[in-house]
Order: sequence, then structure tokens, then C-alpha cells
Amino acid sequence: RLWQRHQHTSRLTLTCGSLVGSSSCVVLSSHLGLSLLRSVSMISARLAPWLGALGLGAGGGILLNSTKEQEGEHIVLAASVPSRQQQVAALSTSRPNQPFDLLVIGGGATGSGIAVDAATRGLSTALIEREDFGSGTSSRSTKLVHGGVRYLEKAVFNLDVGQLKLVYEALQERRDLLDNAPHLTSTLPILMPCYKWWELPFYWAGLKAYDLIAGTRNLAWSRYLAPSESLRRLPTLAENSHDGRSLKGTIQYYDGQFNDARLNVALATTAAAAGAAVANYVEATGLIKDANGQVTGVHCRDKQSGRKFDVHAKVVVNATGPFVDQVRDLNGKGVKHAIVASSGAHVTLPEWYGAPGVGMIVPKTKDGRVVFMLPFQGSIIAGTTDSPCQVTARPQASAEEVAFILDAISDFLQIKVRHADVLSTWSGIRPLAADPTAQDASNTGNIVRDHLIFTEPNGLITVTGGKWTTYRRMAEDAVDAVLATGRVQVAHQCATSRLKLLGGQAYKHTMHTEVAQQAAELLPCSPACSSSTARHLAAAYGDQA
Repeated sequence: RLWQRHQHTSRLTLTCGSLVGSSSCVVLSSHLGLSLLRSVSMISARLAPWLGALGLGAGGGILLNSTKEQEGEHIVLAASVPSRQQQVAALSTSRPNQPFDLLVIGGGATGSGIAVDAATRGLSTALIEREDFGSGTSSRSTKLVHGGVRYLEKAVFNLDVGQLKLVYEALQERRDLLDNAPHLTSTLPILMPCYKWWELPFYWAGLKAYDLIAGTRNLAWSRYLAPSESLRRLPTLAENSHDGRSLKGTIQYYDGQFNDARLNVALATTAAAAGAAVANYVEATGLIKDANGQVTGVHCRDKQSGRKFDVHAKVVVNATGPFVDQVRDLNGKGVKHAIVASSGAHVTLPEWYGAPGVGMIVPKTKDGRVVFMLPFQGSIIAGTTDSPCQVTARPQASAEEVAFILDAISDFLQIKVRHADVLSTWSGIRPLAADPTAQDASNTGNIVRDHLIFTEPNGLITVTGGKWTTYRRMAEDAVDAVLATGRVQVAHQCATSRLKLLGGQAYKHTMHTEVAQQAAELLPCSPACSSSTARHLAAAYGDQA
């Protein structure tokens, strides 16, 4: 490692070289130790006045945790990421007497997030993914970074503390995600149409509560828009509902939007830049156990070369999303399944179905679900469904799901919604952490989107549940669970809430202009880089473009 230490206004910077297969980036902390405390909502002290007004303050029984990191703490990542060949070589160099501290199986949002957290805490970390990064469930979301409006409604009407906890945590993580990946995220205004007078105060109050729970980390305040303003923002919005009621206006609120596939890749490359050995197309084919039956590694196969090798680790984490039970089954058949799979289908429509820079939420479909219609990369995406499904590597949206989505948005649009306009469909599988033998297991919409971390008798740690917005919190909790085993130790607390991902560290919103100018300087004889190309490169790669 190359360490460079210099003092500047009480700040200490650690610059680390890239060492393949070992952690080469260290988190600096002014106070050591791990905060294992997780309260119901981990509300910071500065938010207490906001939440006190809602009856959610300390007097309401919610524990406050005001632990903060020192201002100015940051991590400097390696300038370049080792090649896949180097990464696979690093993975295969581990030995029973020279294991990695941590091996993560699964390179989706959760697994890649765990690798980032572990590597930046100083653990020697390995991450394997049997397909490509961002090719599975983590690339098939609704592209929203959100607290969950419908979860808040369920929390209120069902007096469900679990749903409220999830909304609060997600709203805090929403702000962190937008700050840490500025090139891949943006703030999106979303309109909630109202065709009945009572809907205006009802939805206005609900979305104000959504803002208040976010507290000082709110993106922007929700507000009422008159019918004329609503139609100006979204010209395809229906002026009259299907039952003849006129548009009374909309409630505009704000959530985050992101490129999920690129964010997954950014997490994997950030982990590699922090020193983790990270490789795609490496499949776990079996578990390695010691004489006491404890998992100490994984038998692997490189799907590109066909070569087989072993990866040894002190702790192994199973973060394979919908496939966690398949990995657990490597122990032997008959394990009790830890997830209920739910299908989330989406359709892609021409951009003239909506408007650039504004989305729409159907607050309640005919069967009580929520459907979004959002602009994304020059098209409109609409979804999603929420129904039980079988776990498969290549899920597809069914004809019934596509018809449901089109029918749901047709009631709120004044244009004809046609199946012939569908440009593409896709479906992702949500790994909901729930007991499938429970009485309401068939109703996946009622299952709280919280995450679950548990340790098998053989020492394998499994992480499941959760959602994209809370991936960082899931990763932090998972690494805390790894440390709780006592098999590994670190001297640094988690700092990922402030860690800008690769591509976001020096990103500016004018980056596309620099890309276009640099292209003209480097390739003077080539056609000029178009504005759309420059914007695409800056949005996909940030300061790495």
C-alpha cells in the first residue's frame, strides 16, 4: 500500500495504491468501534422536532441515535480498476491458511454494496457474481429512489410500525444515494391526479407527512397544482376520469430517480477500486467446510474459461437476491426457504405518452395497487405489478401483467393506450423476506420490504429482502453481522453514507460540456461529439467519462 499522510485543517487523507486481492483503501475515523445499535428508525436528534409534531419523537418511544462521523472524513479510491483477468487471479490465490476476511456470493445491489462497505472498512474482500453485474433483478426495478408512498399509507391505516420504520430509513438513504452517485441519480417531480374533492386534502396531507418524515433531508416540498398547471406539466393527463369526474388538480411531490444497472456496476467497480477482488461470470458450485462443518469458502467455476478453483474466506455471505435459497440448498436439500418471490413487471412506451422531467403515480388501481408512469432515457416506463411468482433466471412479464399496467394508466390518460405502442417489457423478482407458510404469504403486497440477515448453523450468513433504496443500510448491517461472528476484526466504522461512488467524486452537472470539449481536442479530425452523446457519457460514467 502507498500511504500518503498530510495534515490540513485537522483532516487526514489516506491515499492507497491498488493491491489486487487485498483491501487497499482504509476508512479513517476519529473514534473507533462499531455502532451495532439499530433503533426502530434511527432518528437523528436534529429531526426530533419534525417528528415530534407527528407523535414520533422520543416521547413516542422511538430511540434517538445522534452518532456522527467527523466532518471531512473521506476515502480516496484507486485511480484504476484491475482487469477481470487480474481479479480472477486474485480470487484463486487464497488458501486455507491465507483466506480472505470475507467472501460475498452475489454481485447485485446488496452483494456489491456489502463488498464496498467491507473493503472500505479494511477487510480483505472477495465478490463473485455468476452473471454480469447489473444483468439480473437489480437492473429491473422501477428506477425510483424512494421511501414508498404506499408503505406510508399502510403504516398509517394499519398502525404498522414496521412499515413506518422502512419509510423513514428509506427516506434517509434516498438522500445519501443521490449525494453519493450524482451522475446516476436525479430528483423527479411526480404528479398524483385527483378527480374527487376529498382526494385533494387526503393526498396533500399524506404527502406532507412523507415530506415531514424525511425532515431536513427532504428533496423538495410537495404542493398542490391547479388543473391548468397540471395539464401544462403533463399534457397527456386526462381532463376527466373514466366515470366522468373532472380533474380537480394534482399533488406534486418529489422522489429520486436512478439508473439501476449502471449504479450496480458503479458499486462493483468502487469495491474493486477500494481493493476488493471482484469478478463476474464466476459461479459458486459448492460450499467448502472445515472439520467442524463450518463454511470456510466456496468452490467456484469461471464460466468464461471453464476453470475451477476455490476461494477461501473466514466468513461467507450469501447475497444472491431471489436465489439465496438455492445457495443455502448447497448445504443439503430440505432447508426452510427464507424468501417469498414477487414479480415486478414493467412496460416501456414512447416518450409522447408522458412528458420529460415529470412522472405520474396512479394512487390506487382497481385492485388497490400503485402504478407509476415515469420518463426514463427518452422513453416512458410504467409499472409495476406485485404478485407471487416462481424464481427463474430469466423472468418475463406475462400478458396479464402487461394488460393490467396498460389498463391502470389508461384511466388517467386522455390518449388511447394501445398494446401496439409497447416497445418492450421486463420483469424483476423481488426477494421478499417472509415465511412462505404464513397465512398471508400469497399477498406479497402486504409483506414489509425490510431486510433480514441471519446466520446458518454452519456459519453461512444470508442477507435477503430489502429494496434498492436501502441497499447501503443492508450492506452496513451485513458487515456488522460479519464482525459479530468474531472471526474478523476491523479498526474502522462504516463510512459509506458519505462515500461517493466511482464516477461521482469529481462529477459536476456541467460534465457533459467538458466531455464534448475533450472529445474535440482529442479527436480533432472526427465528427463533433453530439450533445446527446456527451450527456449520455457523462450520465453513465460521471467523472470517468
